Amino acid sequence: MDIPLRTHATTTRGRTAPLRYSRTWDTGVSGIGEARDAVAALLARACPAPGRRPVQDAQLVVSELVTNAAKHAPGPCALGLELLPGATELRITVTDTSREPPRRRPPDPRRIGGHGLNLVKMLARSLEVTRLPHGKRVTATVPLVPATAG
Repeated sequence: MDIPLRTHATTTRGRTAPLRYSRTWDTGVSGIGEARDAVAALLARACPAPGRRPVQDAQLVVSELVTNAAKHAPGPCALGLELLPGATELRITVTDTSREPPRRRPPDPRRIGGHGLNLVKMLARSLEVTRLPHGKRVTATVPLVPATAG
């Protein structure tokens, strides 16, 4: 199922609801490029628009999460994107049919592959895994604006 990019009606208090996108693939492999393109298209509609680096960071996180779903879970996977009001964060949700949580591997510069979850942890403000009756949901929140010094 493909739900196109859209905005929601303005609420009574003058705030707009988040921009959202969702897509389901029978297999995740064919959806990796589409997932990256969806991030770019959604963030292009943000107001204010994020810079190039946060868009690339979000695309990398989406690519890694969808790739993991395609490699480690049989069956369909789904992607949900939600641009939070103010365009300060992008919530990325990937669901798949495996109940096994993703596992971080120790860094090894000589190893080919197995670095994706470490990259996601570096780029995402938060990463959460929720077991579902027939799989899991992995949610990452990627900042789109620099963190303020506290």
